[in-house]
Amino acid sequence: MSVVAPAYEALAWVSYPVLVVDAAGVVCHANPKATALFPALHRGAALNESVPAWLVDAHARRTAAAPSNGAPSEGGSVSGPVGERSFEAHPTVQDDGKVMWWLVDDTDHQLARQALREERERTAFLTEASNTLLSSLNLERCMDVTAQLAAEHLADAAVVIAPRTARLLPVVICLRGGRPQRFQWDVDPAEVPGLAEALQGFPPVPSRWIDPATAPEWLVPEGFGPVGSIVVTPLPGHGVPAGALVLLRRTGEAAFTEGEEVFARLFAARSGAAMSAARLYAEQSSLTQTLMRDLLPPSLRQISGVDFAGGYRASADHERIGGDFYDVHPASVEGEESFAVLGDVCGKGMEAAVLTGKIRNTLQALLPMAGDHQRMIDLLNGALLNSHHTRFATLVMASAVREAGSVRLRLTSAGHQPALIVRQDGTVEESRARGTLVGTFPNAPATTLHETLAPGEFCMLYTDGFTEAKGGPLGDEFFGEARLKAALSQCAGMPAEAVVEHVQMLASQWVGRRPHDDMAVIVIAAPRSHHLSAVNGHTRGRFTA
Repeated sequence: MSVVAPAYEALAWVSYPVLVVDAAGVVCHANPKATALFPALHRGAALNESVPAWLVDAHARRTAAAPSNGAPSEGGSVSGPVGERSFEAHPTVQDDGKVMWWLVDDTDHQLARQALREERERTAFLTEASNTLLSSLNLERCMDVTAQLAAEHLADAAVVIAPRTARLLPVVICLRGGRPQRFQWDVDPAEVPGLAEALQGFPPVPSRWIDPATAPEWLVPEGFGPVGSIVVTPLPGHGVPAGALVLLRRTGEAAFTEGEEVFARLFAARSGAAMSAARLYAEQSSLTQTLMRDLLPPSLRQISGVDFAGGYRASADHERIGGDFYDVHPASVEGEESFAVLGDVCGKGMEAAVLTGKIRNTLQALLPMAGDHQRMIDLLNGALLNSHHTRFATLVMASAVREAGSVRLRLTSAGHQPALIVRQDGTVEESRARGTLVGTFPNAPATTLHETLAPGEFCMLYTDGFTEAKGGPLGDEFFGEARLKAALSQCAGMPAEAVVEHVQMLASQWVGRRPHDDMAVIVIAAPRSHHLSAVNGHTRGRFTA
C-alpha cells in the first residue's frame, strides 16, 4: 500500500524545523520553524541555495540510496552546525522519492559530549603525566618532564622554576616540540606578577590580571616572539612549595580560558608533588650517605704486623647497614696492642643500626681504657642502661700485638658466641672466654683469656647470622657451628682476606635468595714469617713458612 502525499499543513504546528525536498533538490515545503532557521528557505527554492552544505550533501546521499520498491524508509541521520548552534537532521524517504527532513537542536548534547571527550582526554593526560613524573625520583628529571608535558599539551612554551638555591633560581624552559633546557637565573621573580607569590605557595592570580607586554626578557624563550597570554601557577609540595610553573602562548593564539587555568593547576599539583618527593628523596639520600659513612664497617688491613680482614652482609639486599658491626682501632704507638671489636645488636635494619652507631662511638671514646676489657664493658653497659633504647647487644673484644713471628691475643666475650681459632694443622679451637650481654643487667661480668697465634694461624670473630642461616637442599636447615668449623679447618694457612671471602661465599650459597640475619666476621691472623715481594713491590705478595 503506497503512502499518500503528506498533509503539509499539519507540519506548521510541529515545534521543530521540518522541510520536504524532492529528488532534484527542490524544496517542496518548509514549516515556519524551518524558514525561521533558514531565512532563504521557501517552497520552490533550490536546497543548495537555502541550507548549509552538510545538509545538501546528506540529501544527495539519501536520495541516491532510496529504496526502489517505493516503500518509505528512515534512518541515516546527520548533524552539522547552523550558525553557532548544532542540529541533527533525520530523513524520511517518501514513496514518491521526496525526503522529509526533521531537524533537532542538539547543541547541548554536542557540548556535553565535547566536554566529556575533553574531560576524558584531560584525565588520560593527567594519568600519563603522574605515571611519568612518579617514575623518577630525580629532581632535574621531574622538572624536565613537567616543562615538556606542559609545553606539549597546555601552552606554546613552559617555564618551570624551583625555589632559589643561594642566589640563583633553577629553571627549565621548553618550547612546544623542543627539548627542555636548564638554566640558573639571578633574577627578581617580582618582575612577573604573581611569580614571587607562587614560589612561596600562594594561590595563582588570574591570567587576565597579567599584561603579557610586561613579561621580562628573561622569562620569554629565545625566538618565541610576542607573548599573547601568561599563566602563573604554584607547584605545591609536601609542606613546602616545590616551585612555580609559567605557561606562555604567542600573540594570535587563543588566550587561556578559565577552564584551562583550572586544568593547569591540576597538572601543577601532580608535578609539584613529584618534584617535592624527588627533592625529599635527594635530601634523605644525602643524609643517609652522610650517616652511612660512620655506620658502615671500615676497610681493614695489616696493622703493625697483624693481618685484619672483615666482611659484612646486611639482613636484606636493599639495606647496607644493620645490627651487626665490627671495628679495628690501630695502636697509637708502634708495638702496643691494636683493639678489635665485633658485636650484634638485637634486631636489624635502621633502628638497630642507630644503636650500633652509638655503641661504636662509645667504644671509640673508651679506647684509652682498651688495656682493661672489663672496664670498657662496664662503662658501655652503663651507657646503654641510661639511654632510651630497649635493645641489648652481645660483643667480643680482641687486643692483638705482634711478638716475634707470633701474634698475642687477649679475648673477652660479652654474651657473644666463642671466637674460633684455627691452628696450622687445621684444628679448630673454641675460645673459652665467656660473659654477660650488655644493655640489660646492672652488671656485665666477663672473662678475658690470652691466646697465641703462630705464623699462618688465625682467629675468627663472627655473629650468629652465619650459624643460624637457614638454607640447604630443603631450605630449612641451619648452617650450624659444625659446618662452619669444618669449612674453617680447610682454611688453615690461608690469608685473612681469603678466609673472609671463603666463609661469606659458603653462607651466600647456603641461604641463596632466602631471608637471613645480618652477618659480620673479622679474621685476625699471624702472617707467615717470610714475605715474597710481588710484581713491582706494591702489592701484598705471598707469605711462606
